[in-house]
Amino acid sequence: MSNEAWLWWLGSISVAVFILSLATLPWVVSRIPEDYFCHRRRMPADWKQQHPIIRFLLLTGKNLLGLALFIGGIIMLVIPGQGILTIVMGIVLMDYPGKYQLERRIVSIHIVHSGLNWLRRKNNAPPLILE
Repeated sequence: MSNEAWLWWLGSISVAVFILSLATLPWVVSRIPEDYFCHRRRMPADWKQQHPIIRFLLLTGKNLLGLALFIGGIIMLVIPGQGILTIVMGIVLMDYPGKYQLERRIVSIHIVHSGLNWLRRKNNAPPLILE
């Protein structure tokens, strides 16, 4: 495949991820429970109570998608696209030690908290509560 074809494909994927992220971000933010960040430890998700094989498949799929977004975001730092937004989406999807504490620290930043609550207001969701 020629370099021009690669650039066209990467640019197309970049535009698609950008549009998908803009379309899904408000919905995803409005689905966060309002008291999600009030707890010291993360409460287990409902799907984590499923059969171990189903849990493994869901967790593996979620982490692979997060890793793909993370790597794609790094690539988009060099080519056209929303690299930082895609990296953040990948980090949010993946499971790793200390993730909940990192999320709480990021959401406690005033401008981030205000932006998330603005998105929630647009979708008629109550504001996020911080302890």
